Amino acid sequence: MAVREDKKELIIENAVGVFAERGYYKATTAMVAKAAGVTQPYVFHFFENKEELFKAVIDRAFSRIYDTFAKIQAPADRLIETMGHAFEQIIQTHRDEVLMVMQAYAISDIGIREHVRNLFLTIFESLTLKFENAGISNAKEIASQFIGTGLLITLAEVLNLPQLTPGKDNC
Repeated sequence: MAVREDKKELIIENAVGVFAERGYYKATTAMVAKAAGVTQPYVFHFFENKEELFKAVIDRAFSRIYDTFAKIQAPADRLIETMGHAFEQIIQTHRDEVLMVMQAYAISDIGIREHVRNLFLTIFESLTLKFENAGISNAKEIASQFIGTGLLITLAEVLNLPQLTPGKDNC
């Protein structure tokens, strides 16, 4: 059973790179299978179709972000800055996952769009609650701005346009 789960994780890990590089529409399960060193039917052994594989991969990316933010403990006056630095660390260590998050909301497939919508909503609600619990006023607005800033930072990183985020190193 452990070998089976290891192969599933191997497929997901390699799918991250394929989807990040090619995008959802240009990526194929054959490309993922080749990158993972398995056959395409073996990919379908774990995932019903490309959409389900993508959802598993995007779930991993969002879970990493969610878990990272959930673990952060900082005083209210340093919470947003600390979370921002943690997000920048995720960009450095899991760049392909962040690239997927960046492009996921632009996928027009209804099933994926709804799935990604729910993931972003979960992040928004958890940030709002974290900010409220820290005593930060206007928690919803701050959570919205935090997500927007994260998307802007990711865009600047992807396009190598640091001019879009001139003050980011001074969070």
